[in-house]
Amino acid sequence: MHATILAAVAMVVLLCAGYGMGSAMAIEAISVPPAAPLAPDANRVAPAIRSLEDKVKQNPDDFVAYTKLAGYYLQRQRETGSNEYLTLAERAARASLAVLPAEQNYGALAALAQVEYALHNFTAARDHATQLTELAPAKSSGFEILSDALIELGEYDSAQRALDRMQSLAGKTIDTQTRLGKYALLHGRPAEAARYLAEALVLALDQSPPWRETVAWCRGQLGEIAFSVGDYHTAERHYRDALVTFPDYPRALAGLGRVRFARGDLHGAIEQYERAVRIVPEMTFVAALGDLYTLAGREKEAVAQHTLIEQIALLGRVSGTLYDRQRALFYADHDMKAAEAYQIAVKEYEVRRDIYGADAVAWTALKAGRLPEARAAIHEALRLGTQDGRFYYHAGMIARALGRNDEARTYLQRALRLNPRFQPIQADIAERTLATLPGTPPPMAKQGRNDED
Repeated sequence: MHATILAAVAMVVLLCAGYGMGSAMAIEAISVPPAAPLAPDANRVAPAIRSLEDKVKQNPDDFVAYTKLAGYYLQRQRETGSNEYLTLAERAARASLAVLPAEQNYGALAALAQVEYALHNFTAARDHATQLTELAPAKSSGFEILSDALIELGEYDSAQRALDRMQSLAGKTIDTQTRLGKYALLHGRPAEAARYLAEALVLALDQSPPWRETVAWCRGQLGEIAFSVGDYHTAERHYRDALVTFPDYPRALAGLGRVRFARGDLHGAIEQYERAVRIVPEMTFVAALGDLYTLAGREKEAVAQHTLIEQIALLGRVSGTLYDRQRALFYADHDMKAAEAYQIAVKEYEVRRDIYGADAVAWTALKAGRLPEARAAIHEALRLGTQDGRFYYHAGMIARALGRNDEARTYLQRALRLNPRFQPIQADIAERTLATLPGTPPPMAKQGRNDED
């Protein structure tokens, strides 16, 4: 049955060829199955965890039970957002490997690599995934983890080769389509990315029974793609669909908050972010909520959120979860600790040389007064053609600081055409800066596609 739907999705996208910056209709045209509530994954996972925990207590040498436990802990982490499950998953994977070494224990090594990836230890994840592909070159899962790690490390050509190998081994699966979508989005092809995610969603729904978190994640990613190109109406629809499937799904709540702000509803945006932060105090959610409080004149609450960011970063270092990049960008966005932010970004970029790391170096370098470094880094960030309003905004502000007004105008206009409300506070700064540049025409009325129906 899903093959028919996939064909329809592909046909719709082909009819919308030529999608690019400012063309919201292509993403709107993608047809996906209607949203429906799904049973919590915990209904299946929690009993399995209890049973497996009992097994390893009775038999500490049961490496198979340990490996299965690691997988279920990872599933719980994805559903709850709690990094405590990552600690449990790592312990279980290592316990399995202590009983039977990696050469004979592919599943435990794969689980360990997934934990390392989730903890942002991408080098270790890459190395273990490479070992997986050598141990079992005919299995796709090793190439799946490898491609993930390589993308995060900025090794894009190698990631493409791993993706190609994964696709040739696995064919059209949820894992394949979601990764192809991410790769397409990185390379500035949002319509193609949306097609892959729509296909992944159909495949996720075709499972018996579907995993709730996987379905909600696919819908949320479709919302992220639509939001990234300023199609707020479609983004809101996908986020709401995710919440139909998975009520109080934190990423969909935060996404809906972004949309509410973009469509002029500051109170509604705050409400959605507050709900997300109560469930999972993720650093990017907390930072956005603090900015929204600032815009609402709620300074005391804004300061409280910004203080919480430091606490989250400290707890993350203790637990092994790294939030250095998010912290550096937060400092730069708020003109705080410029030298420290730059050093944080540079230190991470020495290991993790992806385009988002290059953007962090560029933005923090600008705030630290290191303009040559900022210019070189932003060129690295833009090298794949990624359609990200923040990248163009940062490029525009760097060009302005260098006195390149025509270049600054081009980048800032591109950022605001692509996604006029790409970020609270920063989008307003982009508009004000653009208005000060010589030769900038008077602002025009916002396009109707972003207005309320």
